[in-house]
Amino acid sequence: MPTDSLININGDSVQTLEILFLTTMIALLPSMLVMMTSFARFIISLSFLRTAMGTQQTPPNVVLVGIAMFLTLITMNPVISRIETEAWTPYREQEISMEEFFDRAADPLKEFMLNNTQPPTLRMFCNLAHVDIPEDDAGLDGVAMDLPMRIIIPSFMTQELQKAFYTGLLLYLPFLLIDVVVSSTLMSMGMVMLPPAMISTPFKLLLFVSVNGWNLMFSSLVQSVQ
Repeated sequence: MPTDSLININGDSVQTLEILFLTTMIALLPSMLVMMTSFARFIISLSFLRTAMGTQQTPPNVVLVGIAMFLTLITMNPVISRIETEAWTPYREQEISMEEFFDRAADPLKEFMLNNTQPPTLRMFCNLAHVDIPEDDAGLDGVAMDLPMRIIIPSFMTQELQKAFYTGLLLYLPFLLIDVVVSSTLMSMGMVMLPPAMISTPFKLLLFVSVNGWNLMFSSLVQSVQ
């Protein structure tokens, strides 16, 4: 069958190669969700919170993933809206080609990732990839937008990991203080055989619930995204 053959889907003629390409993009969608959005920051921070509270597998992984996905949809909504307006709608109406569609769709993603990437991290990956370092790499109106995705994506991911681990550190400190106080109290009472986690976990949950921890956690995570 020739490569320029056409297949009819719901009355629309779509090129076979475009169908194959779009199918491949759908298969890569989970990886793109992790690499090009704030999903990694959210899920890592929530995992740190669960570990710091010492609640083992509560909340379960499926709940944490679901919450992280919805928080990601909230933060990425402006980017998705721009892609739909500037790229998807003209492509669906056959006003632009597929190549132009991907060029237009890449610009909002680049802006989002550059907004959440520090210049030193961007410079480091430019040096590692032997790419000329832009003079205005902190600005979106400068030449930083011309950097390839192979530089912007790992820079963004590095910054997301940095912010997630920093959030984990801040989450650990109050719960660690409770562990220290409980352990010291049990040792002073001579109850060395009693596991400290059995006593400290209810106090951790009491602290977290009394300060409305879930609301604070979710609002802080969303507001931390530029």
